[in-house]
Amino acid sequence: MQLTKREFTKGLVVAAGLASLNAGRATAAELGAAEVRAIAKEAYIYGFPIIDNYRIQYAYFVDAKDPEYKGPWNQLVNIPRVYTPADTAIQTPNSDTPYSMLGLDLRAEPIVLTVPPIEKDRYFSIQLIDAYTFNFDYIGSRATGNGGGSFLIVGPNWKGEAPKGIAKVIRSETELVLAIYRTQLFNPEDLENVKKIQSAYRAEPLSKFIAQPAPTAAAAIDFITPLTASDEKTSLESFNILNFVLQFCPTDPSETELMQRFAKIGIGAGKTFDPTKISPETRDALQQGIADAWADLEALKKRFDSGEVTSGDMFGTREYLKNNYLYRMTAAVLGIYGNSKQEAIYPAYAIDSEGKHLDGANRYTIHFAADKLPPVNAFWSLTMYEMPQSLLVANPINRYLLNSPMLSQFVRDADGGLTFYVQNESPGTDKEPNWLPAPKGPFVVAMRLYWPKPEALDATWTKPAMVKAT
Repeated sequence: MQLTKREFTKGLVVAAGLASLNAGRATAAELGAAEVRAIAKEAYIYGFPIIDNYRIQYAYFVDAKDPEYKGPWNQLVNIPRVYTPADTAIQTPNSDTPYSMLGLDLRAEPIVLTVPPIEKDRYFSIQLIDAYTFNFDYIGSRATGNGGGSFLIVGPNWKGEAPKGIAKVIRSETELVLAIYRTQLFNPEDLENVKKIQSAYRAEPLSKFIAQPAPTAAAAIDFITPLTASDEKTSLESFNILNFVLQFCPTDPSETELMQRFAKIGIGAGKTFDPTKISPETRDALQQGIADAWADLEALKKRFDSGEVTSGDMFGTREYLKNNYLYRMTAAVLGIYGNSKQEAIYPAYAIDSEGKHLDGANRYTIHFAADKLPPVNAFWSLTMYEMPQSLLVANPINRYLLNSPMLSQFVRDADGGLTFYVQNESPGTDKEPNWLPAPKGPFVVAMRLYWPKPEALDATWTKPAMVKAT
């Protein structure tokens, strides 16, 4: 195939623009605009979850002035509170499980997480998320039981042996890790019990756990300023942030060729990607690659909205996802840090049985047959959110959710089943125990199934419809 003079010249300009990015990789001169665009798309899909995770962890553990700041790395922070409609900073807040947060820096030595014995009917979990946003392991009711114990979280380069008293060694692919603790709250009056459990959670360096001198501290990280959530969607600076984070992510063998391909456009651990030193033609090709990534995401989102792909397909380990980077990106966009499906799934009510969006101008019912309650080993809940804010709804009885710990309070139907009334005004005193108050306008109801049983995972069980009352 012969190139036109214009195409040939454009290719040379693109290659010249890339030369400054590649630090002598020798492949840059061979690239044309189409290849730059294709690699940029692939790299952006691969990198977006890493970039967005960095933005969040910078706020949580680096920038003490940020309102989302939790504390320094390797220091466990408990958040022993119940969310109410007054909380507006976080969308779709979870009022079932108060959180504890921990950012782990594993460069100098492993960290030991110790959990106390917890009563058998109280669910808890510690979700371990690496810098790729893989849920690489869990500690908790499902994964390790409620008997308590100490768990050694080690980085990718650690070669020591676990001391006595360690129940399990858990290895991370990356040197920076996020641990999200969830401790079940039975009702608002139970909060003091949750606080006692949270106060017994411990996170300490291995040297402290075994009462030995600490190793040489790792060098302080010169964290770069992240992009805003909005700028991440278009800025070429995203690739420089990706390069920065990849320093803490040794290349997985399955990605060796991928990293070699990314290097052609200046992407790799510790490289400097400077968008100001790129030719306009190269910049256009890179921007087009980013736009192509978002187009692929929108196509997948349609499959997600139709139910062809579920949240359970998009969260999990590297092995589970089989390096499906578009799934990983979509998971980060739709709900970063979502649980793996073995731990929790999230069927949602956004439309009624007639396919119409839910609105508080109408009255609805959800009927569960006696033998068709959500199948869980832990608990389930239904939480009301006003749209488009995705926040809890103020109401006269201060009830924001219905859940399985409340089963003894519900009024059963004659057949032993349960009918819930989802509406703005009280359904009447006799039905009020089963009332989930709605706003006057649009809303969604989020269902959460913690530690779901097999029939919830294989779709043997499906949620009943939200039916508009006549």
